[in-house]
Amino acid sequence: MRIKYNAPVVLTYTIISLAVLILSYTLFPDLTWRWFAVPGKHEFSLRSIRNILTLATHAAGHINVLHFISNFSLILILGPMLEEHYGSRALLFMMAVTALVTGALNAFLFSTGLLGASGVVFMMILLGSFTNFRRGEIPLTFILVTALYLGKEALSSFEDNNISEFGHIIGGICGSLFGFQNPSKRDSTEQHTSGHV
Repeated sequence: MRIKYNAPVVLTYTIISLAVLILSYTLFPDLTWRWFAVPGKHEFSLRSIRNILTLATHAAGHINVLHFISNFSLILILGPMLEEHYGSRALLFMMAVTALVTGALNAFLFSTGLLGASGVVFMMILLGSFTNFRRGEIPLTFILVTALYLGKEALSSFEDNNISEFGHIIGGICGSLFGFQNPSKRDSTEQHTSGHV
């Protein structure tokens, strides 16, 4: 038996995020805050290359080990299944778009910064409810997951905390849109082979 690098996008993302965390704890204490956190609207500037980069890189930065573990325990559970179902390129595209959308909306709407992969996590949670999706149907799993996860985030948004419920909700909306718009690579294969019996 051998160990297989079974989900290259998810595993590479995990390794990069872990490396950022380790470097922030050891050699470069300001790394996370300078290059992996989106500034709030009063500090964000489109003239700053660093600020623009953080619109994407924030999804690889985490404040501490517990923050990293809480996000990547779910990413490592859901991500490989989604990568197999949709394909590596499609999942990478969905993760990048989710990071950019959550980062940009946070930079222009909120005075607090944004850091972490939780938008990507919520995208994967909602996208995961579409794994058996067929066009013209709304999966009951999608309705239940939306009610549970996004409903909880909407209620939590009224609490005074340092969690970006808005980022979670936007990530979930991205996952929902991707789920409705993107057939899995398996569905595409079945459509191509169904005419050849």
